[in-house]
Amino acid sequence: MTIWEMLAVFAAGISAGAINAVVGSGTLITFPVLVATGVPPVTATVSNALGMVSGAISAAIGYRAELAGQRRRVIRLSIVAAIGGITGAILLLLLPPTAFETIVPILVALALVLVILQPRIARAVQRRREIKGAPAHPDGGVLLLIGLLLASVYGGYFTAAQGIIYVALMGMLINDSLQRINAVKNVLAAVVNSIAALFFLFVAELDWTAVLLIAVSSAIGGQLGARYGRGLPPTALRALIVAVGTVAIVQLVLRRFG
Repeated sequence: MTIWEMLAVFAAGISAGAINAVVGSGTLITFPVLVATGVPPVTATVSNALGMVSGAISAAIGYRAELAGQRRRVIRLSIVAAIGGITGAILLLLLPPTAFETIVPILVALALVLVILQPRIARAVQRRREIKGAPAHPDGGVLLLIGLLLASVYGGYFTAAQGIIYVALMGMLINDSLQRINAVKNVLAAVVNSIAALFFLFVAELDWTAVLLIAVSSAIGGQLGARYGRGLPPTALRALIVAVGTVAIVQLVLRRFG
């Protein structure tokens, strides 16, 4: 890479780390920049996954106050996320790129609809529980585990917008604040990125310049995103998720059919 290309990747890493901390979909910034610098698509994907590990960990640390009291929930959901993440990483090297590129925009669009409808659905679920007299499951129950498993398979394959899907699923099935759910999302993203990156270290070709640049810059971005994102009210955070997700859909469709 030239010095200007390295600066572009570094800037993209900061932006991606910040967006991942608050919403998700930061890969939609770093991936196109890496490809534009001449890194092959698959190499760009695996290099980005390894580099973004530090950003995900940084974001999780930034949200540590919101993680208080969620130890059991985080451990339970992280185990499922790890299983899905390694499965997705394996699929990345086995399946043709078009297989997932076709379905990804649909998954992101569905996640955005769920985020928009989440308050209404959550109220309907709560009323149903009150009528039946059944308490809310603290971890979302089996339905959430299945949803997170599938979302993590997708995340291990191509991390863009996995955070949006996590927030949508947990927002509907866990009775908790959006900021606390977002904190769990950051931990799950860190787990998936880490398990996929560990796998890629042994079986995939990496661009170590890209890895180093994104690792440093995404860690900085993760702290910035956590610092300012934690102060957003639920409505603003939900609006930001929808905005970023919409951009993600456009980019994914253009990449697939452009």
